[in-house]
Amino acid sequence: MASDPRTIELLLERLEPAGLMRARKMFGEYGIYCDGVFIGVVCADRFHLKPTEAGLAAAPELELIPAYAGAKPSMVVPADRWDDADWLVPLIRITLAHLPPAKKNR
Repeated sequence: MASDPRTIELLLERLEPAGLMRARKMFGEYGIYCDGVFIGVVCADRFHLKPTEAGLAAAPELELIPAYAGAKPSMVVPADRWDDADWLVPLIRITLAHLPPAKKNR
């Protein structure tokens, strides 16, 4: 089941305070980028955040589930937490701080 574009718009709106947010269609679903860094995916309207040690420590309650068959487990951020900016924005910033920087295009 492909994600609804309205779900992507809503998520990006909620994540906007964390940095420059962008979604990119990938295999019928969406990759999510913050400040040019790939931070996760939305598959079947579920937001999967790349796990980092710091992110896992900040949100140990999140389930680790692969976004699709063959994917590595990722942190599933439930939709009911998307409106909690005091929790979500710091989690995104923590994750971003512990991922490799965006590669520059040549």
